[in-house]
Amino acid sequence: MTMFTITDLDYRYGSQIIYQDANLKVEDGWKVGLIGPNGSGKTTLFRLLTGQEVVENGKVSIPSGKRIGYFDQKVGEMSGCTPVEQAVRCAGRVSELRGLLESLEHDLGDPAKADQFDSIMTRYSALQDEFQVLGGYDVEARAREVLAGLGFSNERMVQDIGELSGGWKMRVALAGILIQQPDILLLDEPTNHLDLESILWLEGFIREYRGTVIMTCHDHEFMNQVVSRIVEIDEGRLRLFPGDYDLYLDQRKMEDSQRQAAYERQQGHIEREMKWINTFRAKARKASAAQSRLKRLEKLEKLDPPRSRRQRLVFRIPTPPRSGNDIFVAEGLCKSFGDNIVYLDLDMHMRRQERWAVLGVNGAGKSTLLKIMMGDLEADDGVCKRGAGLDVGYFAQHSTEILHPKDTVIGVMTTAFSAANIGNLRSCLACFGFDEDDLEKPTAVLSGGEKARLVLARMLFEPPNFLILDEPTNHLDVESKQALLDALANYDGTMIFVSHDRHFLSELATHVLEIDGGSARVFYEGYKGYTESTGRVAPGAG
Repeated sequence: MTMFTITDLDYRYGSQIIYQDANLKVEDGWKVGLIGPNGSGKTTLFRLLTGQEVVENGKVSIPSGKRIGYFDQKVGEMSGCTPVEQAVRCAGRVSELRGLLESLEHDLGDPAKADQFDSIMTRYSALQDEFQVLGGYDVEARAREVLAGLGFSNERMVQDIGELSGGWKMRVALAGILIQQPDILLLDEPTNHLDLESILWLEGFIREYRGTVIMTCHDHEFMNQVVSRIVEIDEGRLRLFPGDYDLYLDQRKMEDSQRQAAYERQQGHIEREMKWINTFRAKARKASAAQSRLKRLEKLEKLDPPRSRRQRLVFRIPTPPRSGNDIFVAEGLCKSFGDNIVYLDLDMHMRRQERWAVLGVNGAGKSTLLKIMMGDLEADDGVCKRGAGLDVGYFAQHSTEILHPKDTVIGVMTTAFSAANIGNLRSCLACFGFDEDDLEKPTAVLSGGEKARLVLARMLFEPPNFLILDEPTNHLDVESKQALLDALANYDGTMIFVSHDRHFLSELATHVLEIDGGSARVFYEGYKGYTESTGRVAPGAG
């Protein structure tokens, strides 16, 4: 069954063409990854499907009665209730029916409306049937199940939602969409703010989901595990590719190679023809033939030079000063917060040029360990030694908050490196994806990904020899993540990091430190060795 069809769609914002003669048909049960550069129209497509934007020319057709759920990361006011109650409120038609049934139950018991009893009862029965079909009677149980999958403990499920951080509220909003069980599920970056365990749960949920799923996502491995088709927004058109994200990349690479070869062949033909024409056009016997060839050449449909789909970012990290061989040593490390024991007798030994990934379930103490290594927290007991000659760079999840909203992109760099050559600063920013038009932008207008790239550029312009990174890929798109990964793989210093991105973990980590129940276990064969040894892709999974 066809879930929706887009036919000859034209759409623009002002003078900017978003879609031009775009066509797409999506069938029931498809799991689709929607990709395209920023500003290409991904969010616009979601808004057109949900009716939040109106089609200018063309048609968007959705069969009557099909329910759409849309997670767009916009969290409204949440307070005065528990996460379970809020998730149920977000459950779309189910929540609406629940309120209507409660109101009708009140009317049925109202003596003043006794003469309307039959009509009220008829309406109540019809709505009750719909409520039952949509799973309304187990909606609270589903809410608890989904919230648990997204990392909520039993205690957190029943606390006031107003006390939660923005990231946890985002999980509640996502849970509300998932328990709707719509026919078409639209997800805009659903893995943002999720840890690895929650991402794995969401993978399983989407794979088993009976409806159609369309999603944008910057997580390379998540896309590979979930989607069976890719839709690319390409110069205003919608192109459908079968397979996962890796297969899409292979197909695009082959297609671009073929286009390049065809372009080069045509350019060679044109060059040879023009050489012959220029040689013989002035000669009486050949002038007519030369003129004929020139006319044929002018009528030839010229191929455009192949263009890069997206500007490839290349982060370059200069060689840092050398440190000593021992970077960080912990023996019998203990740390508690009140009655909560985070570490009990933790041991580890980091050496120069190693790249350690820290894994552990939510709340295991991954960020706490990084703060102890940074010196922002002190251990309660045990030995904690930092090596000689260390210059530490620390990227935390809140690092972008230190940017002053009125500072410009170039101003952030000149303030930090007042003695540096301005050309070198511009070159560094260019490596991190900031072109000339971006340099005078105030940081207030930057996206989350742009702010993260700016903070990384400032940290790595004169790189430290020891990097401590807490979720450095949050808010980065696929291309920026890959560029950062390539740069860090060639980084000549030592690094320890927390990440929920499996592609990042697999390609970068030489060691894995798994924190579990206050103690630690070290795996010396990297993330792949960790998964082979444990049979898990995350702590607690499997």
